[in-house]
Amino acid sequence: MKLQSKAYIYALSAILCWSTVATAFKIALVGMDFMHLLLISSAVAMLFLGSLLLFSSQLKKAFSGTKKDYLRSASLGFLNPFLYYLVLLKAYSIIPAQFALSLNYIWPITLVLLSIPLLKQRIGYKSILCILLSFSGVLVIANKGSFTSIETPNNLGVLLALVSSIFWALYWIFNVRDQREEKEKLFLNFVFGFGYTLLFISFFGEFQLPNTKSILATIYIGLVECGLAYLFWLKAMKSTSSTDKISNLVFLSPFISMFFLYLIIGESIYISTLVGLGLIILGIVLQKFVKKANSIE
Repeated sequence: MKLQSKAYIYALSAILCWSTVATAFKIALVGMDFMHLLLISSAVAMLFLGSLLLFSSQLKKAFSGTKKDYLRSASLGFLNPFLYYLVLLKAYSIIPAQFALSLNYIWPITLVLLSIPLLKQRIGYKSILCILLSFSGVLVIANKGSFTSIETPNNLGVLLALVSSIFWALYWIFNVRDQREEKEKLFLNFVFGFGYTLLFISFFGEFQLPNTKSILATIYIGLVECGLAYLFWLKAMKSTSSTDKISNLVFLSPFISMFFLYLIIGESIYISTLVGLGLIILGIVLQKFVKKANSIE
């Protein structure tokens, strides 16, 4: 099999894994709160990644960093998994999954906006138009396609889903500057993220034992979202001849996610959600073309 064919298989496997997570979130949240979901899934992801490092003789190296490395991991772990999933899972707990996953998908546009003050990048009017196009999709989703009245299902849930995209974009901006090996970085992020979540529940919640179905769904989330999917995507990136050949496949994920939401938990999918998501993705894709054209110039 050609190397590029393997890249497509790995990429599609990662996308399929990611596409099941929204459904798993909803199943898990039936029997536990969002804080316990984050705590258990973080612990599972931490143990999974730690085991991979142990079997590849990299675990010792992960703990042999400098003080600056640990501070960086502490900061990144605070952004992701702690803040990002804390906010996103709270959104999933109070609005339909289709809204949470679609609104969170605005993060590439949020990344462009944050790069202006943080990376001192400039954007032209074409990029601004792309951003406005994506945000029009946000309005369509949040307002259920209504142009005559406000139909937002839950203002707080919509706001949290959008805010989660800010934390995810910030994580990627700061993560790019960290030159350590990816699995080692991610493992330490989850070590700190698990610690933050444990402290958060100690102060703002109480420890409860979830039901078996929710625990199984949460274990699945920890293994698949931050374990298998990550490994598949990493292999795809190493196998492909060009990241552009597989990066656009990611846009399949939210649509496959909605199919699973409808098929497994019976969530009715609004036409307005599909239209809004289409506008968001169109703005992201056009923004990529604008960026590529500017780099050529």
